Amino acid sequence: MAGLNKVMIIGNVGTDPEMRYTASGNAVTTFRIACSRNYTTPDGERREETEWFSVVTWGKLAETCSQFLQKGRRAYVEGRLQTRSWEGSDGQRRFRTEVIANTVLFLDRPQATPLPEEETSETASPATEPEALPFEQPAPERGDSES
Repeated sequence: MAGLNKVMIIGNVGTDPEMRYTASGNAVTTFRIACSRNYTTPDGERREETEWFSVVTWGKLAETCSQFLQKGRRAYVEGRLQTRSWEGSDGQRRFRTEVIANTVLFLDRPQATPLPEEETSETASPATEPEALPFEQPAPERGDSES
């Protein structure tokens, strides 16, 4: 019987993505994402609990995440869990469970670029005058006669 290893997370990106390339030239990007939940204790006290996840993306998805994701953005991540282990410099065995993402959706818009300073009425060009804007003029009211 086949198993199922699927993770779906919606949260806030906690670190700017870090992209690198493997020796074989494959792009890999890693970042952390925080997912919070609110709950009420049996005593009626409201609490918030935040869980942090390490996310790994590969290939085109890695390049896209590196280019468009940034700390603070909201994202949906879908993938599978994978645990890897290694021996630390102190000789201790270390473990890390990561989300290997196959889908990342950006749920908010990137920060808009600031608008240039608004012109004052003294420096406004004729194209910005209300009469020059390409909007229809209101129709004359009934009873007005046009000559």
